[in-house]
Amino acid sequence: MKLLLLLTAFLYSSEAALHRFARSHDKALARRQSAETEDYKPHYFQQKIDHHPTSPRYAPHTEDTFQQRYYFDASFYKPGGPVFLYIGGETAGPNRFANLQTGIIRLLMESAGGLGVILENRYYGHSYPFPNSTTDNLRFLTTEQTIADNAYFAQHAKFSGVGGKTSISAPHSPWILYGGSLAGAETAFSLHEYGGDGGILWAGIAASGTTKALLEYPQWYAPIQKYGPQDCVASITAIVDNIDQVFDSGDADMINKMKSVFGMESLSDGDFAQAIAWPIGGPFIYLANTWQELNWDPLSGSNDFWLFCTNVTNLDAPESITSVDYELSSVTNGEPWTNLGNYANYIKKYLIPAACPDIAVNSTACANTQDADYWADTSNSGDRSYLYTTCTEYGVYQVAPKHGPSLIANPLQVSYTQQWCDWAFAPGQYNAISSTPNLWRTNKYGGYNVSQKRLAHIDGDQDVWLDVCYHSNLAPLRYSTSLQEETDHPQLLISGGGHHWDSNALGSVKNITLEPQFIQNVHLWEIRTVERWMREWHASH
Repeated sequence: MKLLLLLTAFLYSSEAALHRFARSHDKALARRQSAETEDYKPHYFQQKIDHHPTSPRYAPHTEDTFQQRYYFDASFYKPGGPVFLYIGGETAGPNRFANLQTGIIRLLMESAGGLGVILENRYYGHSYPFPNSTTDNLRFLTTEQTIADNAYFAQHAKFSGVGGKTSISAPHSPWILYGGSLAGAETAFSLHEYGGDGGILWAGIAASGTTKALLEYPQWYAPIQKYGPQDCVASITAIVDNIDQVFDSGDADMINKMKSVFGMESLSDGDFAQAIAWPIGGPFIYLANTWQELNWDPLSGSNDFWLFCTNVTNLDAPESITSVDYELSSVTNGEPWTNLGNYANYIKKYLIPAACPDIAVNSTACANTQDADYWADTSNSGDRSYLYTTCTEYGVYQVAPKHGPSLIANPLQVSYTQQWCDWAFAPGQYNAISSTPNLWRTNKYGGYNVSQKRLAHIDGDQDVWLDVCYHSNLAPLRYSTSLQEETDHPQLLISGGGHHWDSNALGSVKNITLEPQFIQNVHLWEIRTVERWMREWHASH
């Protein structure tokens, strides 16, 4: 769940002139996809723009449709098998191909004789209802319209050459949804509204489903603080505390001097705080891989966070770098800001040049977010669609905590993110956004406790989004008391797991034994869960 990710990685050696770039997540994923199969053929479904013609929220209503793109894989399909609907989420459909080729949907298709389908979310990829994304045109981008898409598609989609004379549409065939992150929440909400006995959708797996909407979400940084290398965490925490002291002082000269250490004296306070947080995870916009991009699968994850910490804690940095630790020591009674030089050097020498090549480090061109005209561009884009959803229904603004240790500086508060919403979505003739997101529109489905028969929740205990998921530390303790309860309401927390780590696999059921043991058992649990669901289906139909 984030707006922008330019995937880069850095490692600083003891010789200041030497550094190398680690493999890019996108490039590795592309290699994996091309190694498995050719791209799937796109298909298009005539989807309703408005599933709620009596709701004043969507006035003026329309009976028009739009072309919603989808893909399918029938390689393992056997008559009577389930349809696995992968919810596309906040990206274009082709970016999900690996889930059919090598990931969790591939495992489930193979083990259950199922059909795999990727459905692109409305307002992403090639599935836009309108030629542009004005505030008025975005009024149909809501959770309730999106989950209605899933149910309507399941009832009416056609798959050439699959099923013969037997209808595989829902509810005549068992449709099992899968989604991760925002798509995981949409999976849970779809089952909540359209699942259960007698419902349209038979079952679903919500992986790291972000089902709870909050305005402020400082908890994003808690797993990093708890599980990250503690010398790195301690260094960043102490430096950020000192940075906040400088901001609190109101001393304009000292604030400018502090920014200049990082080569960012031209930036606003908020943009400065955002930019130096990129390796950790700045609010909404990241220009580097973070803790969220760690993964057990070497072809899908990134080591950028570990490399960042290696830089920050480098014990062999030359004096030209370590001397920077004293440049702001007047603020701390002559005490150095330990590892400030390493931190600033990483930002100036590696992160900014890689993220924004050919742009001067101290230019606003790379890290400036204060251009209202940029945000107001109404061109269709996934970034704009995701921002709209964030600003209207989900929130979860990453902010510095009000109290206690922090990895990001205090200027990063609700107002910093909200300004982008206000610039991006000027009031239209029929639609206007609120001053802050209407969280109840998401939480009405149950929040931490969203439930439905045959809805599975699976999360990772080291996921930065955990505290808006089913297994949140803010939710009740989760455990199953009987096999029947586990069949009806399956749930699993992956010890040591990150953001929907179950999504990745090694290509086939036979390769499960090659996975790390804790991932092996996650995938076997999912296969068993689906098998119990299918036995229940056959017993009742």
